[in-house]
Amino acid sequence: MVLLNSSSCNFDWQPNNFKFSNLSGDQGSFYDSFDINGLLVMFICNHCPYVRSIENKISSETQRLKDINVNSIAFMSNDQNAYEEDHDKFLLKQISRAKFKFDYIIDHTQSIAKLFDAQCTPEFFYFNNEKKLKYRGRLDSNGKNPSMGNPELYSAVEENIAKGYCSSQQYPSMGCSIKWKS
Repeated sequence: MVLLNSSSCNFDWQPNNFKFSNLSGDQGSFYDSFDINGLLVMFICNHCPYVRSIENKISSETQRLKDINVNSIAFMSNDQNAYEEDHDKFLLKQISRAKFKFDYIIDHTQSIAKLFDAQCTPEFFYFNNEKKLKYRGRLDSNGKNPSMGNPELYSAVEENIAKGYCSSQQYPSMGCSIKWKS
């Protein structure tokens, strides 16, 4: 396990649209995933102890975001051949165990992780309603601790919706490195 921090936020970056299939086989696209107030993009997996320890926080915070019209979507970009715990059947168990209510997509080619320059799991990106990046960092101030700290992501999203910007400092996410294919 390699511990990494995410990179800093590239404010106003806007990725091109792309298509995907979720774990249930439903087709979707990045742009179609947005709600009225934007989209939270997460890079998570099942085997990472950092993700596993905060699954409940992810579930509750994505529901709070949904309540303010921000959708959430998760990508699993690890090499599934090297990490059995990240195979589809285990991700489906994770969805059930953690009560995730968002699309979970396997990034088989790792092109999505490369597009986002994702560094670790978990890593969080908030895009506003204009599809521009406004937050990149951690979920809350408690990191791997399962109890909720200062809800930095939620607060930044809420402020961005109200004011069009986030005034507070953004702290990098910390977790396991993305497991790149050789």
